[in-house]
Amino acid sequence: MSSADRIDFEMEVEVESASSGPPIEVPNPTSPAPTTPGSNKSVVVTTATAGSVTVSLHPLVIMNVSEHWTRLKAQEGFPQTVVGALIGKQKGRNIEVMNSFELVFSMIDGDIIIDRDYYNMKEEQFKQVFSDMDFLGWYTTGDAPSERDIAVHRQICDINECPVMLMLNPAGRNGDQLPVVLYESVIDVVNGRATMLLAPLTYTLAAEEAERIGVDHVARVSSGEAALNSLVAEHLTAQRSAIKMLVSRVRAVLATVRAIRDGKLQPRPALLREARALANRLPLLTSQQFRTHFYNQCNDVALMTYLGTITKGCNAINQLVNRFNVLYDRQGMGRRMRGLFF
Repeated sequence: MSSADRIDFEMEVEVESASSGPPIEVPNPTSPAPTTPGSNKSVVVTTATAGSVTVSLHPLVIMNVSEHWTRLKAQEGFPQTVVGALIGKQKGRNIEVMNSFELVFSMIDGDIIIDRDYYNMKEEQFKQVFSDMDFLGWYTTGDAPSERDIAVHRQICDINECPVMLMLNPAGRNGDQLPVVLYESVIDVVNGRATMLLAPLTYTLAAEEAERIGVDHVARVSSGEAALNSLVAEHLTAQRSAIKMLVSRVRAVLATVRAIRDGKLQPRPALLREARALANRLPLLTSQQFRTHFYNQCNDVALMTYLGTITKGCNAINQLVNRFNVLYDRQGMGRRMRGLFF
């Protein structure tokens, strides 16, 4: 008997022993809202409850879940339910979800059955790489938890007694909040029966330097024609705009000084002093040390460009040789086939 089933059984015994006569329905503040016949039964508590743990979620986990769902949708042609494991660190009541991996499952009579052998293999693998991380819970996709998710959560309870559940809503269109909700399981008495429900958890985003760089790179990638421009092109365009602005300002200063020299404008001592201070910086750029560093940098850039050109040339030659070999093999096969029949 699993830990979750044992808790359910003990709660049922306590309720039955405490009740005498017909059961009396007592409203519970944490019970789910009543549902109408034919509607889906709610498995989430309706009232705000304080979570038993504080969760820090890394953006890498969100990107992994999104990539998992998008990849399966592209392969199958329609949305698929995804299931995976959450790993990270736990210190007391503080949980840090840092990474995730996919889980293999099978559908039996509409229920999700997780492949424990596959999980055990993956656990051994991630323990070799992330020895300081533990299994914390599981993730899935959807707009709201259902009884099928509760069944999966009971299976996860056999691995971890207090797992967390992460649900990503791929169809979420609210731009103010992330379409991600974390849940923890609670045992509540509903209609005189101990029932497992899910309570939402509040979480904060915690990102490392590598994750921030990756998220920034993903955020910069846009769709349409703008996606054809690389980050290098954007950087060079910004530098070109800055240099163009500098040239226009220098030309404006030069035109002002020439107008004062020709008597077209009244002399302005403050402006002339600033122009003289700007001109005094120019001799510093003509030193031998500056020229040496400048030419060294130019040579390095030219060498990198030359190596890139050589690499592209080698790739083109390799493709030419491969195509020539394919054509030669086809001709040789044709001659051998003709020799068999004639």
